[in-house]
Amino acid sequence: MDEIRSMDDLHLLDVKLNRIKPWHKPGLLLIGDAAHAMSPAGGVGINLAIQDAVAAARRIALPLLRGTLCEADLASVQKRRWFPTVVIQNVQLILQKAVFGPAVRGQMTGPPSPLVFVARHIPWFGKLPALMIAFGPRPEHAPDFARRKAPANRKPL
Repeated sequence: MDEIRSMDDLHLLDVKLNRIKPWHKPGLLLIGDAAHAMSPAGGVGINLAIQDAVAAARRIALPLLRGTLCEADLASVQKRRWFPTVVIQNVQLILQKAVFGPAVRGQMTGPPSPLVFVARHIPWFGKLPALMIAFGPRPEHAPDFARRKAPANRKPL
């Protein structure tokens, strides 16, 4: 705090929430923030970027190794990841409008009443936010070639 002398010493982060189309051109694939900028709401941007990378690995690693990679392989990554990106960005917009915006303006002091009601009366709902943050609406799984081999004396998960 000793370094901040006035509001001029502060710089606000310019938050963008967008998607480009397409994410690919011959020889180029954009994923994560390069393809879709996320709001900091929910802290899910890094998770979505990792899921994009896993989806890309599943779809382009073998064609790359074979020397057969084509633009259709790149397009398949965007096709796979477009829906989860749109869903998460729309959830972020709803959170911004319904929760974060009113809270910052001092119009809300606690969680929205409908959210509290649902959380109290639908048992599985409490797990939903954590699952959505961790895995998103379309979870990705590492390809077999990217998985560690389990020691012989340990059972796989």
